Amino acid sequence: MANREPLLNPVPISELRPTQMTVGLREVAEKRRRWQEYDAEKKAAFLGAHMIPTLLGPKKRHYVIDHHHLSRALHEEGVKDVLVTVVADLHHLDKDAFWTVCDHKSWVHPYDHEGIRRDFADIPKAMSDLKDDPFRSLAGELRRAGGFAKDTTPFSEFLWADYLRRNIKEKRVEDDFSAALEKALSLAKSKEAGYLPGWCGPSKG
Repeated sequence: MANREPLLNPVPISELRPTQMTVGLREVAEKRRRWQEYDAEKKAAFLGAHMIPTLLGPKKRHYVIDHHHLSRALHEEGVKDVLVTVVADLHHLDKDAFWTVCDHKSWVHPYDHEGIRRDFADIPKAMSDLKDDPFRSLAGELRRAGGFAKDTTPFSEFLWADYLRRNIKEKRVEDDFSAALEKALSLAKSKEAGYLPGWCGPSKG
């Protein structure tokens, strides 16, 4: 089988446009820490292997549809350019039509740090402007701890973040992340979480 080669283009991170409003800054910090452990050769190999999927949107701008945390982390580490692979070329659409297509294809997540849906115009124009959502960080840590399985559902971690937001006080997440994670692990096993992507079922006994 002949797979079509992806279109690889180095693009300045500063020019990448987000398709979401928030990231978990704790997640970003973890990606930065791992990056700092790499030597120059490993960093080059990592950048070659981790392409950022984008949409070519109005004015031929690249809109990122995955790896927002990685893009933000690399930007904060001073990396100037990343390789992108263009998933769809929508540059001929006007802005309203572009966002409508993104919405129907689940390529955009216009929800703020409180889980409230906002206008597409409120989505930040740069990776550096993404706001922190501590519950997105908690959801990422919950998945790594085995609370739920990795899933192909778009923005699945944000769905978990929203569930956790409704059941854990933000102050608890900020003041004692470990205690919040314990609570999240318990919540993840409840039947109430059964609608969420990657749910692993209730605990036995």
